[in-house]
Amino acid sequence: MTLEDVRQKIDEIDGKLLPLFEERMDCSKEVARIKKGKGIPILNEAREQAILEKISKKARAYPNEARVLYSAIMSISRGLQHELLESGETLRRTLEEAGEPPASAEEAAVFGAPGSFSHEAAKKLLPGASPLFFPTFPEIFQAVDEGKAAFGILPVENSSAGSVEQVYDLILKYRFYIVGAETLYIHHCLCGEPGKTFQKVYSHPQALSQCSELISQMNLSACACSSTAEAPLLAKKEGQAAICSEEAAQKAGLPILQKDVQNNSNNCTRFIQISRKLYIPRDAGKISLCFSLPHTTGSLNSVLSRFAQAGLNLTKIESRPIPGSRFEYDFYLDFSGNVREPHTLKLLCSLSAELPRFSFLGNYTEED
Repeated sequence: MTLEDVRQKIDEIDGKLLPLFEERMDCSKEVARIKKGKGIPILNEAREQAILEKISKKARAYPNEARVLYSAIMSISRGLQHELLESGETLRRTLEEAGEPPASAEEAAVFGAPGSFSHEAAKKLLPGASPLFFPTFPEIFQAVDEGKAAFGILPVENSSAGSVEQVYDLILKYRFYIVGAETLYIHHCLCGEPGKTFQKVYSHPQALSQCSELISQMNLSACACSSTAEAPLLAKKEGQAAICSEEAAQKAGLPILQKDVQNNSNNCTRFIQISRKLYIPRDAGKISLCFSLPHTTGSLNSVLSRFAQAGLNLTKIESRPIPGSRFEYDFYLDFSGNVREPHTLKLLCSLSAELPRFSFLGNYTEED
């Protein structure tokens, strides 16, 4: 057979498959009608797993491939049923009640101290707000939880050092909303008394990681502290060096010895604005979710394929262990989209009805 002969054969097979697929989807609609009348949940994990096991055994030449195919078909079928039954009523109501973010805020809980990079992000995200500085990430979440500030500003990810894991753990613990994000280019400087020989350099662990090459070249001992704003204060007190922003060095009165000491010239950090109340701007373009998954083969692939089917682009996935569990995980997910788009809303509502520990964390704009 020639290549054209094989392609013609494939076209003939596809021509037979498509009507069967449409017929199966029609059956799914009928299943949805029956389940609605009897109050039966859409997802039946035991039945789906039994079907997949049977398919794997019957498809002797391609058992794994057949399993993936049928898993995708069942996922599409569930999505159709959720759409017909208008699943996710609670989430729909939550999204409908969300208002536009306020133009200003009186106070914001900010990580670090005056001159920190979080402070700079706060000025961009909430211009005019009075910053309340806290030395640790948990205190930011506590301040928002206790109503001391309407919003919190803190770093969540760096292009060189990766995710700030403690922040992700706190996001999954509190399930606050993300109502804004800002990405800043981070320019670190080395500061200290000129002419001195240093044994130590102080900074936040993320900054130390971002400047590891310089620290190694100078044979310095990296000493972690609570923030880049605190670093020059400690360094000045102990006669050592610090890595921080130029503003922080100037505020501490510690001379700048070298600028742009980060490993990567394109070093940037993503900061988020958290809130107990949900706000969704009209031009929101990024969505954050978290959820856990059932312990079944291919469960993560099945969920992620739903985003591909909806034409949505995933930009971040992070897994974190669930406290107190044995090898169970929450997944944090970012993707591009707006909840006012019908296909995006349908997907979110269906996932909210299926996935354990599902939380919608926000739909917001992100400035670069």
